[in-house]
Amino acid sequence: MLSTAIGALIGGAIDSASGDDSAADGAIIGGATAMFVRAIVPFAATYAVGWGVLKGLEKAKNTVFSEGVVK
Repeated sequence: MLSTAIGALIGGAIDSASGDDSAADGAIIGGATAMFVRAIVPFAATYAVGWGVLKGLEKAKNTVFSEGVVK
């Protein structure tokens, strides 16, 4: 909740800096972006850790079954 409010405040401030219109549309975009980032970051971190584990297991398998030569 707090990250959405902060995102809305930052988006509104950036949008109002141009002086063309109100900050409402920037606040909406900023709030939506904060919610999107909060939902996507855990998935990206889980994917990165899983990928690293799989690469490590592949190297370990190659080391064991290739007489110590890592490809």
